[in-house]
Amino acid sequence: MNANAKSVTPSVVDSERPARTAAVIPAAGRGVRLGPGAPKALRPLSGTPMLVHAVRAMAGSRAVSLVVVVAPPDGADEVRRLLDAYPLTGTTEVVVVPGGETRQDSVRLGLAAVPDSVTTVLVHDAARPLVPVDTVDAVVAAVRDGAPAVVPALPVTDTVKRVEPRTGDRAGEPEPVVGTPERAVLRAVQTPQGFDRATLAAAHEKIVLAGDGATDDAGMVERMGVEVVVVPGHEEAFKVTRPLDLVLAEAVLARRRKNDGF
Repeated sequence: MNANAKSVTPSVVDSERPARTAAVIPAAGRGVRLGPGAPKALRPLSGTPMLVHAVRAMAGSRAVSLVVVVAPPDGADEVRRLLDAYPLTGTTEVVVVPGGETRQDSVRLGLAAVPDSVTTVLVHDAARPLVPVDTVDAVVAAVRDGAPAVVPALPVTDTVKRVEPRTGDRAGEPEPVVGTPERAVLRAVQTPQGFDRATLAAAHEKIVLAGDGATDDAGMVERMGVEVVVVPGHEEAFKVTRPLDLVLAEAVLARRRKNDGF
C-alpha cells in the first residue's frame, strides 16, 4: 500500500492487476502468553506494532502483490486504521477482513478474500515479524517450481523427548519419557508456509478439526496425503510468544538498524 492508498474490503480489490502471489496473515489471536493487554499482533516492537513488521516482511518480497490481514472478529476497523497509519512504500495491496473463532476459521476467511487470479498463497504468522525476505522468496520459488506445499524450517538443535503427559489431577507431576526421536530427521517449522492455491483451498474444505481447529496449514495438507517439502528457514524468523522473545526481537531490530540501516 503506497502513501495514498487505503486498506480495502475484498469486494473492491483491483481485479485489473491480478496478484499472482498473496500472503494471508491471521492476526486474530489474543496472545495470552505475552500477558494481558492488546492482542499479540498489535504489541509494539521498537515502537511499531508486530503486525506492521509482519506485513512489511511479506510486502518486501517482489513476488507478493497482495497481503490479506485477518483481524479479530470485532477489530477489523481498528486494524485497518493501524495499517493506514503505517503505509507501505511499494505497490503491495493490503486487505483487512474480520477473522473467526479459531485460527483455521481465520485462514479460511482470509483465503476467501484472495482473488481467483492468485495461484500461490502464503500463510504467515503475525507473531513472526522478522522473517527475512530471502526466506519468503525461497518459499514462493519452491511453490512456483511445482511443490504443492512448502514450509521453511530449521534443524532441531536440542534433543527431543516423547513423554506421557500428566493432565487433570496429575498435572504438574513428573512425566515419564516414552521415546527419543532421532534429532537428525526433525525440523522446527516456521512461516510463511506456501501453497498452490488449489491445494490450500482443498485442505480447508476437506479437513475439519475439532476444538481449536488446525494451527498448521501444512499439517492439513499432509492429512490429505499431499507431499509437503521443506526449504531452509532462518533463525530470525522465530515466533514472538513470551516476554523474552520480545527482548530478542528488539535486539535483532537494533542490529539491523546498525548494520543495514533498517
